[in-house]
Amino acid sequence: QVQLVESGGGLVQAGGSLRLSCAASGRTLSTYAMAWFRQAPGKEREFVAAIRGSGGGTYYADSVKGRFTFSRDNAKNTVYLQMNSLKVEDTAVYYCARAGGSVWYGSADFGSWGQGTQVTVSS
Repeated sequence: QVQLVESGGGLVQAGGSLRLSCAASGRTLSTYAMAWFRQAPGKEREFVAAIRGSGGGTYYADSVKGRFTFSRDNAKNTVYLQMNSLKVEDTAVYYCARAGGSVWYGSADFGSWGQGTQVTVSS
């Protein structure tokens, strides 16, 4: 059983930056695909970014491509989401999730979730 704990959310002005962290306990993350999702008030949860396990590539939603960077530190068993040039529409609760293997085929493949961290971007 893996436990995922997000941190790093907060209030930032548009154009600013935040770095979210997702630390895992119980299981190593390095071989698993990881993802960030977000859910804004009144909206459905949406995919933000993902990274394959074992040194695989990263993938981003079009809405964040070029602004967000997903990385992992295997020694710390932690993944990060660096968010730059933040926009008001990035406001949401951000969740990290772990897939059951090194790749994923849909959001249903992510079975382990953190509790979420709030990101609020003001204009």
